Amino acid sequence: MQKTNAMRALDAQDITYEVLQYSDEIHSAEGVAEALGLTLAQVFKTLVVMREKGRPILVAIPGGTELDLKALARASGEKKLRMASYREAEALTGLQVGGISALALLPKGFAVYADESVWLWPRIFVSAGRRGTNLAIAPADFVAITGAKSAPVARLDKPGP
Repeated sequence: MQKTNAMRALDAQDITYEVLQYSDEIHSAEGVAEALGLTLAQVFKTLVVMREKGRPILVAIPGGTELDLKALARASGEKKLRMASYREAEALTGLQVGGISALALLPKGFAVYADESVWLWPRIFVSAGRRGTNLAIAPADFVAITGAKSAPVARLDKPGP
């Protein structure tokens, strides 16, 4: 297995993690949870959010939830935010949607937020920076290395029609 930038960053800080692999055809937290037999709320997806001015924000929220942009705006002190399109997210991060990881982007200087539910778990599962590979990491280690601010920024997905 080839190490990712996320793994190298964790190794450099002596942070313990576990590597979990699955099909790189899976691009969603729901798919990852199902493939690995995990609780969906422990699988955190990383979203790219655009500010009116300045660098985008990376936000880690649990699977089965959606980002509350108004709550993130309050937490970040921004007036207006919008979700990046898939194309924008990939161009800004250099990573594929389904493999975007705050851990892989540490040197890029993104502001990072994590939903406050991150603290409910002994370990969370986040992308290693490429599709098909997730890392199990203690929430305190994730928050410390990324500089993430935790805030109530996720809400349950709205039920379908």
